[in-house]
Amino acid sequence: MKPLLKPAEECGVFGIFGHPEAAKLTYLGIYALQHRGQESAGIVASDGKSLRGHRGMGLVTDVFAEPDFDRLQGRAAVGHVRYSTMGDTSLTNAQPIKVDYLHGSLAVCHNGNIVNALPLREELEAAGSIFTSTSDSEIVIHLIAQSGVRDLGEAVPKALGRLEGASSILFLEENRLIAARDPRGWRPLCMGELGGAVVLASETCALDIIGAKFVRDVEPGEIIEVSVKGVKSSKPFPPEDPRMCIFEFVYFSRPDSRIFGRDVHRARKALGIELAREEPHDIEADFVMPVPDSSNNAALGYSEGSGLPFDFGIIRSHYIGRTFIEPTQHIRTFGTRLKYNPVKELLADKSVVVVDDSIVRGTTSVKIIDLIRNAGAREVHLRISCPPWKYPCYYGIDTPTREELIGSSLDIDEIGRHIGVDTIYYLSLEGVRRAVGGRQMTPEEVAGRFCSACFTGEYPTPLYKEYAKDMLEKGLFSSKMF
Repeated sequence: MKPLLKPAEECGVFGIFGHPEAAKLTYLGIYALQHRGQESAGIVASDGKSLRGHRGMGLVTDVFAEPDFDRLQGRAAVGHVRYSTMGDTSLTNAQPIKVDYLHGSLAVCHNGNIVNALPLREELEAAGSIFTSTSDSEIVIHLIAQSGVRDLGEAVPKALGRLEGASSILFLEENRLIAARDPRGWRPLCMGELGGAVVLASETCALDIIGAKFVRDVEPGEIIEVSVKGVKSSKPFPPEDPRMCIFEFVYFSRPDSRIFGRDVHRARKALGIELAREEPHDIEADFVMPVPDSSNNAALGYSEGSGLPFDFGIIRSHYIGRTFIEPTQHIRTFGTRLKYNPVKELLADKSVVVVDDSIVRGTTSVKIIDLIRNAGAREVHLRISCPPWKYPCYYGIDTPTREELIGSSLDIDEIGRHIGVDTIYYLSLEGVRRAVGGRQMTPEEVAGRFCSACFTGEYPTPLYKEYAKDMLEKGLFSSKMF
């Protein structure tokens, strides 16, 4: 199992209907969503008669080559990038999942996590279903196949009505594209338009890269059907209290995206402003610096709120891939040095405020602070733009067990000593809610609409933990979830 150094989201989805270069535009769309998953990528296209796909392990640019698009002809396509939460890291779990069944061909892309996956799987296997992957997304296909309904437009709500948890999901058949978002709306999903073609994507940055116009968010509990007849919307599920993921603003989504009705850049910058406003320590720092790149916007906000100048004390390499070369004589913090390098002239004999978005296990933070200290910094003050992460997420985030989360085993002062900083401060949950709400929502309204279970442990759904031990013993799903 790979170590988790930062939170990782499960995946990103993209779909388009009604464009002659659907597959190539889908390639660009999932390229823009690469931050949501780097383990595998895939595209399935329809020419109106059949579905053809290509998928592989690795980054989008590694998986696809120009000849692959000769097979991916048609005016409709769906694409997917994946970071595993449920299921192993293997090609069998890569998406889109494409199947042929009694009523035709079908491709599915799923972003989220189904918390009642195991009881559903056991039920389906008892009824004769044979699974080819360990991904919870395959459950949806079997529910559709066993729905007893011929039309996909009727089968989808029947199948999705059985699920509990997070599902922003796309379905492609020969002549129709269907998008659905779970009634609580955990994961983002938006709709755009490009020259008459309808585009659906996890984030608006995927619309921007192809020049599509943002139309609106797919609403929680909404199903959208796109065909040559046009766009049809329905809300077949019983209404639920919305529980959009607040961590999408803290870390996951790209800062140039707009999700849940709010610009991510503005929300992330507001997190930094709130962090400076709450600052409890009397320090005299020379400048504020981010841990690039995910903390850049929050550090800008902290700079604005505190009046401290902003600068880059660490430079991040953007060309990091997998390497099989590691020095025989081990270099301390080798992996961190591949990604980050301190600006020694800037840091020498300085007191600095380091802004980061979150701490998982703390191992990366220790190494980063060590780099800054070794570069000559006199004082290092760490500021985190969210509360301590104490509880695992079961709705589409790859998180360790609670015992492995440093925020659940150490108090804040102990975390600061462990990491090696002079002072440490986490933004309060109230501060996060103020930042996310902006002028549009009060903190109380944000609390009623957003999920913050990773901070509070207050999960909005049953977790079916009674199945966890059996799940792990059978090797069906990832131990990272429990």
